[in-house]
Amino acid sequence: MKLLSVGNPKTLKGMAQGYNTYILHLAPYTLSGKNTCPKATAGCAAACLNTAGRGGMFKRGENTNTIQQARIRKTQLFYNNRDEFMQLLVKDINLAIKQSAKLGLIPVFRLNGTSDISWEKYPLTIGNITYSNIFNYFGHVQFYDYTKVLGRKVFGIKNYHLTFSAADGNDADVIKAWRSGMNIAMVFGIKKTLPMPDYYSVSHRGNSFYAPVFNGDESDLRFLDPRGVIVGLYAKGKAKKDTSGFVKYPTFMMKARSEEHTSELQSH
Repeated sequence: MKLLSVGNPKTLKGMAQGYNTYILHLAPYTLSGKNTCPKATAGCAAACLNTAGRGGMFKRGENTNTIQQARIRKTQLFYNNRDEFMQLLVKDINLAIKQSAKLGLIPVFRLNGTSDISWEKYPLTIGNITYSNIFNYFGHVQFYDYTKVLGRKVFGIKNYHLTFSAADGNDADVIKAWRSGMNIAMVFGIKKTLPMPDYYSVSHRGNSFYAPVFNGDESDLRFLDPRGVIVGLYAKGKAKKDTSGFVKYPTFMMKARSEEHTSELQSH
C-alpha cells in the first residue's frame, strides 16, 4: 500500500522554489469510523478538501470512489496495525527522498493532508531502536502541517512546523495560538482576482489581535512563511458557499455581500 502522494496543484507551486511536497491523505473526521480530526467544526467538516479534485469525482448515484476507499483503508491500517503503517510510511519517505534527489528538489512532507493527527505522540521502532516519533527518525527532512489542536507538544522538534487553523467558533483557541507564536491560517471568501486584505483582526470576549495577512496560496510551504502573520487562503470548492463562519469576510467583502443581498431583495 502506497501512503504518500504528490501532484496537488497548490503544492506543485513549491517546485518553482526547489521543494517537492509529499502528502499523506487519510479519511477526515469520522469517515473511517475513527475521528482523525478531534477539533473539527461543522464548517470545516462541510468544506473539507477531502472531496476536492479527483477525491470528489463520483459516478452518478454513488457517494464514494477509489480515492476515498483508499483513504479509509490507510486510516484503518493506522488504527488497527500501527507498526505496519509506520513501516510503510518510513518506506515511502525514503523513496520520496531518493525521487526528489534525482529531480534536484528538496523533499518536504505533510502527514495531515486531510486529517489532524498529533504525530509527535507516536513512537517509531526501527530494528532494535525506538524513536520518540517519525520526526526524530527523519531529523534531516522538513515536515509541516496545519492543525486546530491547541497546545500540541512539538516544542523542540525543529523539523516540524505547525500553522494553526482558524475555523467557525474557535476564536478563543486562535488567540491563544497566536499568543504562543503560531501563524494563523484563515480562509477568506474573496475571489482569486482580488488581493488579500492587508490586515485582519480576531477578537473574543475582550481578547483580540490585529495582524498582517500573508497570501498563503502562492505556495503551500508554510515553514517558509514570515512569522507573525495570518496566512490568507482563498475559499475553494464547498467553502465558497460557507455560511458557518469558517470562511471569513473582510470588511469590504461584508459590505459588498450586504449590498448584493439588499439588491436581491429590492428586485423581488
